[in-house]
Amino acid sequence: MFRFFLGIFSLLILLAIVAAGGTVFVFWHFGRGLPDYHQLAHYEPPITTRVYGGDGRLVAEYAVEKRVFVPLYAIPQAVKDAFLSAEDKNFYSHAGVDPVGIARAIVINLRNRGMGGDRRPVGASTITQQVAKNFLLTNEVSIERKVKEAILAFRIERTFSKDHILELYLNEIYLGVGSYGVAAAALNYFDKGLDELAPAEAAYLAALPKAPNNYNPHRHYQAAKERRDWVLGRMFEDGKITQAEYQANVAMPLDVRTRKEMQATQGADYFAEDIRRELQAKFGEGALYKGGLVVRASMDANLQAVGSKVLRQGLATYDRRHGWRGPIARVTAGNGWPQQLAAVPRPGGANEAWEIAVVIGLTEQDATLGLSGNRTGKLPFAEMKWARPALEKQTMGPMPRRPGDALAQGDVILVEPAAKSEDGHAYPANTYSLRQIPKVEGALVAIDPHTGRVLAMVGGWSYGKSQFNRASQALRQPGSSFKPFIYLAALESGYTPSSLVLDAPIALPQGPGLPLWRPKNYSDDYLGPTTLRVGIEKSRNLMTVRLAQAIGMEKVADYSGRFGIYDKLPLQLSMALGAGETTPLKLTAAYAMLVNGGKKVRPTLIDRIQDRNGKTIFSHDLRFCEGCSAQRFSGQDMPILADIREQLVDPVSAYQMVNIMEGVVQRGTGTSVRAVGKPLAGKTGTSNDSNDVWFVGFSPDLAVGVFVGFDDPATLGHKETGGSIAAPIFRDFMMEALKDKPPTPFRVPPGVRLVRVDAKTGKPAMPGDGKAIYEAFKDTDRMPGDDEEVLEGGGAVNGFSFAPYLGAEEGASPTGEMPAQGGAPTLTPPQPAGPAPAAGGLY
Repeated sequence: MFRFFLGIFSLLILLAIVAAGGTVFVFWHFGRGLPDYHQLAHYEPPITTRVYGGDGRLVAEYAVEKRVFVPLYAIPQAVKDAFLSAEDKNFYSHAGVDPVGIARAIVINLRNRGMGGDRRPVGASTITQQVAKNFLLTNEVSIERKVKEAILAFRIERTFSKDHILELYLNEIYLGVGSYGVAAAALNYFDKGLDELAPAEAAYLAALPKAPNNYNPHRHYQAAKERRDWVLGRMFEDGKITQAEYQANVAMPLDVRTRKEMQATQGADYFAEDIRRELQAKFGEGALYKGGLVVRASMDANLQAVGSKVLRQGLATYDRRHGWRGPIARVTAGNGWPQQLAAVPRPGGANEAWEIAVVIGLTEQDATLGLSGNRTGKLPFAEMKWARPALEKQTMGPMPRRPGDALAQGDVILVEPAAKSEDGHAYPANTYSLRQIPKVEGALVAIDPHTGRVLAMVGGWSYGKSQFNRASQALRQPGSSFKPFIYLAALESGYTPSSLVLDAPIALPQGPGLPLWRPKNYSDDYLGPTTLRVGIEKSRNLMTVRLAQAIGMEKVADYSGRFGIYDKLPLQLSMALGAGETTPLKLTAAYAMLVNGGKKVRPTLIDRIQDRNGKTIFSHDLRFCEGCSAQRFSGQDMPILADIREQLVDPVSAYQMVNIMEGVVQRGTGTSVRAVGKPLAGKTGTSNDSNDVWFVGFSPDLAVGVFVGFDDPATLGHKETGGSIAAPIFRDFMMEALKDKPPTPFRVPPGVRLVRVDAKTGKPAMPGDGKAIYEAFKDTDRMPGDDEEVLEGGGAVNGFSFAPYLGAEEGASPTGEMPAQGGAPTLTPPQPAGPAPAAGGLY
């Protein structure tokens, strides 16, 4: 008997030695060439770059893997408990591999196999093993991979703390819908931070690691809820929640609210795309999509929404004024219309509130519409009477007199729900208005003139229709909106707002064999000797040509460069009439520098950028604030921030120009803006043939530019100008932006002398003069009198050469601003530094 037990014992010893040797061999064989697990000590995963608006609302996210890294101490205990109960209840007690868990998995799998069915095998991988697999190995299903996983798990456990391993796991694991890590999943499933999750929500996240696509509640609601409830049960068994909490959370529905990208900030697509391009240019693609940058944008979400709305309204208003271009498609108007309508793709750029409809019936009063879902509606004639057929060159056919004149059965059109008619009459339910996507495009920019921060930027009708940003990328002719900088240069050269310039015909040579160039104002009207003020208010082309010739195009080019409008302006007289090309962003920034007193500001979309560790790596504000870091107030003086902005021009000259442009709104080509009822100034602009129209202006604390034109330059139509198209958009924006603001007057710098003068003649006003205004003069300016000299300008001047004009600009008429007729010359230096002599001109 003793020999028997001795033999058994020896056999066991031998088997133990063989098993130990086998284990050593396995560890040696499979442990060779394993990835270096020490890299886990410096875990820097790809993190989402997030862009926030000025009010903290999310604007955009950029990532390869959408992840928000959260250190373990910041992850709520309820979230950690849910994952530990679901994935590895013995995590804090095992050494990397859990023998108890393996035994339990074997028993459960054998029992499930005996019961039959296709149940998914229960795994026994610990959290440490999953970290080894996710970070260092592949997802290959094989014995070899499982052995390597176990070896790495043992090594990781010997090297790192349990908390570090759990932190790696909770931030790396994929949880579906593009979510990497628990923080991103909480946002994408529940639109919440981790600290806002209920136990049921934390349990659902913990239910996802095994197969997130199988538990997507939008596709597999019942399976997802059962899995969540199973996790809650495990949490109750482990003592992480009470029975009452378990019952309450199991009874909760699985309410998943998938967060849409840019849901918080509507209409910010163009703004976000420009920021994306800037980040990629500054830091590279890797930092943009993996670096976890935190970007604070300058955008004001409210102004951005207003800008998007009013630009769309303005473009649609212009588009309807120029006719109906027809249906987007045609189908057979029979019983099969629902299927045919469903097959029509939604056109890019259609407003979200618009629906696709098919005309299935017509009467003398309305059209019957078929809509998605086999619904029907009515389109009254009053909501389509604008639909004159659009013809070539902005001409239109006759006004429709009945619905059949505009539409036909089978026409597929865009419509929008209508509640009231234009006269306020309430419509019955399921009433619609006819809509079409405008062909014309435009841009709107709003800038803080004191800092250069871009508060709103809209680059077109719809980002879905075209990603080209017309605010920052479109080079267009500014027309008369460039004139203020020529007049500013004149004010800096000794002219005053009451200086007289001749507004009369002029003929200038263009070179050998070429006819004389004879620029004109609209309707061939001329005002004779006219003040600089009236020249801007009425946008007189001939005065501008004479003034630019007198001060010299070199000075005009200098001022355009100072204000960032053009990098290098050609020294040609046509440039004085806005024949160059610039962007709405650049021109609006230049106007901002007028109203801020002539201080240089850099337009920026970004206030600050921080890296993944919170270190500021870019700041738009370069000022240093001594004393701003004080932790508490102890009676010290308030810190004073130095103004480091470059002074571009005399602040008095800048104010004189602002004061003159107030007249554009009060008496000139921008009178539609007067309806805002607040102190505003600005300038209209219309290029040759009305291809580009502008209104750029400002209040004391907000500069706004509006541009409208076709992407392929073409005329906007007869009598369409900056005053008729762009100025109303500016007006509507300012009404919303300033509605809660007090009527702040423009700030007057020291050195300004305000004198009552006649608004038309510029001479001192007599008592009781109803047309008197307060004109701004410098202390050194000579007051206008009866002997005021008139700048007449010259025609052919020695040393000058002329070439054909590239883009004319508007004049003014009693009915508003209109394009000039004819061309303008180009002018090459040398040129006189002061006013040209009166002799020699051809009038």
